[in-house]
Amino acid sequence: MKLNKMGSKALFCATALGVAVLAANANAADTSACLITKTDTNPFFVKMKEGAVAKAQELGIDLKTFAGKIDGDHETQVQAVETCIADGAKGILITPSDSSAIVPVVEQARNAGILVIALDTSLEPIDAADATFATDNFRAGELIGAWAAARLGDEAANARIAMLDLGVSQPSVDVMRDQGFLQGFGIDLADPNRWGDETDERIVGNDVTAGNEEGGQRAMENLLAKDPMINVVYTINEPAAAGAYQALKAIGRESDVLIVSVDGGCPGVQNVADGIIGATSQQYPLLMASKGIEAIAQFAADGTKPALTEGKNFFDTGVALVTDHPVDGVESITAEEGMKLCWG
Repeated sequence: MKLNKMGSKALFCATALGVAVLAANANAADTSACLITKTDTNPFFVKMKEGAVAKAQELGIDLKTFAGKIDGDHETQVQAVETCIADGAKGILITPSDSSAIVPVVEQARNAGILVIALDTSLEPIDAADATFATDNFRAGELIGAWAAARLGDEAANARIAMLDLGVSQPSVDVMRDQGFLQGFGIDLADPNRWGDETDERIVGNDVTAGNEEGGQRAMENLLAKDPMINVVYTINEPAAAGAYQALKAIGRESDVLIVSVDGGCPGVQNVADGIIGATSQQYPLLMASKGIEAIAQFAADGTKPALTEGKNFFDTGVALVTDHPVDGVESITAEEGMKLCWG
């Protein structure tokens, strides 16, 4: 089963990263670190903070946490990095709202000798951070795209697809999930480093959601006004998916449209079980953050920077497709299994 394979690989990677952490514990007492998330309300980032705080307490690291007011609040994140530099932090964990605009201040932090690890969303370029701990977001999108195409079968050739993305700045996580979905569905990509430039007539359009339910509902309403016969909805995350569902329900189409998403939070997995979301790709934010804190502890102890997953330019924390409607050729776990691994 997919979960077992994924679990063994994740355990191997986690063990490899954490082998020397016990030796670092004695040196961690005087180490300070920062966690900077996009918001402090999204359950994904709440769980990320939980993982970081618990691991920091375990290792005796003084952790300060910061968050943007909303997803996309770049300026607050810049101010947070500047504060961490001034405070003499040894390491910074950050989920960037604007993955390219944040680079100059991250460079200042690294020049000051601070280890910077991007969580979930890589910087642009990715090597602007010392490491990235994340889901393979392209793969997460690819899984839900392949699942949707297989569910439709021959009718995939006639699909009417709504793309509910994150924000106009197109942070890397936004692009990778979008492009992964399209490739999984069988749609040719244009520039794989941006979304919205594809020419396939099955795509009704792209709109942005800010990663929340209100934004998802608004974006879905906008695209339904453009084409009321949309039958496939890609969403950047599960709160956006919940909003899209409400817009579809308002016109009586909630039962004949496939909604797919990425996250794997407990409310989202429950929505899979309830038939609101057809399938979601589950990621593991607590692991991202806890391993990030371990990496800072090790760096503080002996200057060692974290190793990356073999064959990839980041540390892969795993992904699994969650659905109660499995299809041939796309490995998945059930919603019941997903509930045992979910967060939020």
